[in-house]
Amino acid sequence: MSRSKSQPDTQAILRHWREAVPDDRLAHLVKDATRALVRALQMRLAEHAVSFGHWTFLRILWEGDRLTQRELSERAGVMEPTTFAALKAMERRGYIRRRKFAGDRKKIYVLLTAKGRALRDVLVPLAEDVNSVAARGVKPSAIATTRAVLLAIIENLDRDEHAADMRMPSTRALAKLSKKTPGKRRLKP
Repeated sequence: MSRSKSQPDTQAILRHWREAVPDDRLAHLVKDATRALVRALQMRLAEHAVSFGHWTFLRILWEGDRLTQRELSERAGVMEPTTFAALKAMERRGYIRRRKFAGDRKKIYVLLTAKGRALRDVLVPLAEDVNSVAARGVKPSAIATTRAVLLAIIENLDRDEHAADMRMPSTRALAKLSKKTPGKRRLKP
């Protein structure tokens, strides 16, 4: 398979980090590492005709289904319209079904089908393989430190968000804000 022209050359990325900006912001390095991990998994998932977006929702549902579409959106960290579109496609493929339950006719719940559950045994080893390849040659103590640092980053940023009472605005609210006045703002709902 040939490398896409739009994909940055890995050697150029490594040279950038090691030579040009070895002390640049951690967020950029995490983004590049995430992009490489996601790409490696996407290639493996594609062999089974599963998109990365579906993988994201399947992982959550394998931990426990019968979630509402809203709960699934929140856990996946995506907007509800994105979840709705993905679930429609997953339902067509036979991975999930959506239904309402007596006593709560307003909420739509997402349930895995047997086919959706069976994908776990096929797809999880692919993700484990990506992690194994990514960690090749890295000492277990370094991996443990990396995990601890990343978890601390997540916790620190969450604490900051709550302390400042910030919330991610909807796409519609963000569009309205950008039309009013350009510049630096702390966003609230």
